[in-house]
Amino acid sequence: MTQALTFPAISAVGNLDVYIQAAKRFPILTEEEEFRLAKCFREKNDLEAARRLVLSHLRLVISIARGYLGYGLPHADLIQEGNIGLMKAVKRFDPARGVRLVSFAIHWIKAEIHEYVLRNWRMVKLATTKAQRKLFFNLRGMKPTNEVLTPAQIEDISQKLGVKPEEVVEMETRLSGHDQSLEKSDEDGFSPIVYLEDRRNEPVHVLERRANDHLQGPGLQAALHALDDRSHRIVEARWLADEPATLQDLATEFGVSAERIRPIETRAMQKMRAHFEACGAA
Repeated sequence: MTQALTFPAISAVGNLDVYIQAAKRFPILTEEEEFRLAKCFREKNDLEAARRLVLSHLRLVISIARGYLGYGLPHADLIQEGNIGLMKAVKRFDPARGVRLVSFAIHWIKAEIHEYVLRNWRMVKLATTKAQRKLFFNLRGMKPTNEVLTPAQIEDISQKLGVKPEEVVEMETRLSGHDQSLEKSDEDGFSPIVYLEDRRNEPVHVLERRANDHLQGPGLQAALHALDDRSHRIVEARWLADEPATLQDLATEFGVSAERIRPIETRAMQKMRAHFEACGAA
């Protein structure tokens, strides 16, 4: 009679190292134990048998997840996704086929982790086709060095993975890119978000732009026409001409002193400002 298995309970842990140590304490099943538990779950839907199958393979998930740490994603999240794949494998495992669960589960564990990496890696939507996925998960390991691939190396990798050489070049270029935080870092004041942010379509800016367009177009013309002819001429010559006139130029034109032109200009500007404010309040 097979000795009953004892599985230590894992309490709620917030430390990854504690979880890993606890997972390693679960005993590895013999082939006979695994067959019995898998058969019991498959034929009787015994959830305790399924639980034991899962717990005994947690160390496998941890080992596989460790191989994906190079993508900058949390190890705990990778393990969690791998555990989902393990549970799917246990659900579909058929002990009658003569294959151990460890061999069957590897595919499901990696598949879940792959999907998680593709959904959450910082270079979003990097690998979408079958060829790109092959390259995404294999290119780094197949590169002999960190240097740029040579034409011969590109050709060799493309043949081994069954992809086009140009696809190898494209993926290498994309994997070689470095992510950069959009927010301001603690080390320096550089913040790309400042110049990447597009505020042109914000309601406030749209209204301001419309107001400015009106003031520089119909609004300006209406304000000028509200002036008498002399004031209109002075403002136009002083502020709207390609070569602004001097006070003396206008004094000569109107046959008065330069000191006389100044207050006329000031009153005209005040009147136009009042006109603009009235238009803005309307």
